Amino acid sequence: MSKVFDMELFLAAVLTGSYATRERHLRQAKLIQAEISERWQRETPWVWQRKHVTWFLEQRLAGRSAETRYYYLLTVRLLARRLEKPWVFRCQAQL
Repeated sequence: MSKVFDMELFLAAVLTGSYATRERHLRQAKLIQAEISERWQRETPWVWQRKHVTWFLEQRLAGRSAETRYYYLLTVRLLARRLEKPWVFRCQAQL
């Protein structure tokens, strides 16, 4: 029997800010996890590679507004900080 991964517990150490901000990061992190899990069969962030997160940011958010991509980028940076990875992602706003 496998346990369900608890994203809230995973991010608890790096989540700061208001209640609404923390909830937004959790909601977005769960969506990122679900998308990567569906596409790459990688259930937890511990087994993600940079290419998985890059795929999400570039492919799954392609049609979204610049603001939405920015907020997801902030969540991805939190995930990278929690994983203690030196990943650097930049916002690619379309003007």
